[in-house]
Amino acid sequence: MQITVSTVSLTVDDVNASRKFFTTHLGYKAIAAADGFASLTRGDAAVDLVLLRRGIEVLPAGRCDRHAAGVVLAFTVTGIEGEERRLREQGVAITMPLRKEPWGERLFQVTDPNGIVVRFVEWAAPDEVGEDTDT
Repeated sequence: MQITVSTVSLTVDDVNASRKFFTTHLGYKAIAAADGFASLTRGDAAVDLVLLRRGIEVLPAGRCDRHAAGVVLAFTVTGIEGEERRLREQGVAITMPLRKEPWGERLFQVTDPNGIVVRFVEWAAPDEVGEDTDT
């Protein structure tokens, strides 16, 4: 088996709101869309996204009314301070400010209009791990 792309499918109430968020702020582009459906890609190492309206008939029975709850979509980036600043300047609410964890992970989070948590992560160089955790 050769996997050529990875895609995460997220069930949301408002496909257009999430599509606009991901295309406007996170560099995705819509490659297919219909009522209750959007397929998004970036053309780089980021995972592709499929947005499905809650209740759409293509979802399995018992799952068609569930939201994308408990999912954290995480992207490893470089220049994390600049990304947080860019998103803040674009009016995106930062729902977890930039911080550094003791194990070397630097991160911040935003949340899309449907409640999808998007985490941005940058890893400290190995010699920086264990240093002061203040940002």
